[in-house]
Amino acid sequence: MKEQVTVVGAGSWGTAIANLLGEKSYTTSLWVRSKGVEESINLGQENTKYLPGIKISTHVKAFTDLEEAVRGSRIIFLVVPAQVIRKIAKELAKILPSSVMVINAAKGIEVDSLYRMSQILQEEFPKELAANIGIISGPNHAEEVSRGIPSATVVASHKRQVAQFVQEVLFTPAFRVYTNPDIIGVELGGALKNIIAIAAGASDGLGFGDNTKSALMTRGLAEIARLGKALGASPLTFAGLSGMGDLITTCTSKHSRNRRVGMELAQEKNLEEIMRGMNDMVAEGVPTTKAAYQLAERHEVELPITEAVYNVIFNKQSTKEAVGQLMGRGATYEEEILNDIWR
Repeated sequence: MKEQVTVVGAGSWGTAIANLLGEKSYTTSLWVRSKGVEESINLGQENTKYLPGIKISTHVKAFTDLEEAVRGSRIIFLVVPAQVIRKIAKELAKILPSSVMVINAAKGIEVDSLYRMSQILQEEFPKELAANIGIISGPNHAEEVSRGIPSATVVASHKRQVAQFVQEVLFTPAFRVYTNPDIIGVELGGALKNIIAIAAGASDGLGFGDNTKSALMTRGLAEIARLGKALGASPLTFAGLSGMGDLITTCTSKHSRNRRVGMELAQEKNLEEIMRGMNDMVAEGVPTTKAAYQLAERHEVELPITEAVYNVIFNKQSTKEAVGQLMGRGATYEEEILNDIWR
């Protein structure tokens, strides 16, 4: 008999993970916030709000009661917005046994503390429970994974047996799962690429070409690795699925909410207007930009693209002016920058 599993969060990615597990015949509980989404899933086998058009497995049952949703589960997937993780973690800490594995799938950095998601869980969970946490990240648009389009992800944990267990649980012929011990790098790759995706979207919105986007993505990857190294990550992690892989997808895909934010910022829309038009979807790159900017200042790391995105979002600078400042920076040697990152 397969393990019972729970997915906490019924946005598009949470629903896609739950459905993948249900299709593997796991008894899958899906915690949702609203009665409307609960009824849509349990009565109509579809999350019409966040993942329309996808038939959800009958092995998936939605709950609005968190304690009921997690009861009896051996593994919990957290798929709620990054800025909500701490609130959910506090609630889970009261009701989960210490043997449960908690795997975070949110991509972001908490603005108030500048903590990664695993740091929040370690702070909020009892020691025994905190020892069993992990992270999944990668180029995983829910719209594609839910349709069985070949995809891959990476799971990181300080415990090899946790990463390997999650690998086994999630692995399907259309969804390859790799393991990586670098939990810091996997988290930061997934979080920071959203900032670069906003910049790439702004580039598209301004009518720039492939050359511009390629430069942004390449230099953006250098920024991600530079900050990651300062925070204790292995730079090699950023050449993998949670770094370069996720960066490519998020900067180029029509499904990318962060790229969409950048495109609309380039049209001189204000952030509040953009957020209102996103149908309760979260663009994690917005708060992550603020957090990364503050981390860069704290660790004295140069992040020019992140700084430009920060100025556009929070200082109301025009995207054209931000581009001009980026292009007007002093010349340097690529080799020197690469050596600084990789050595």
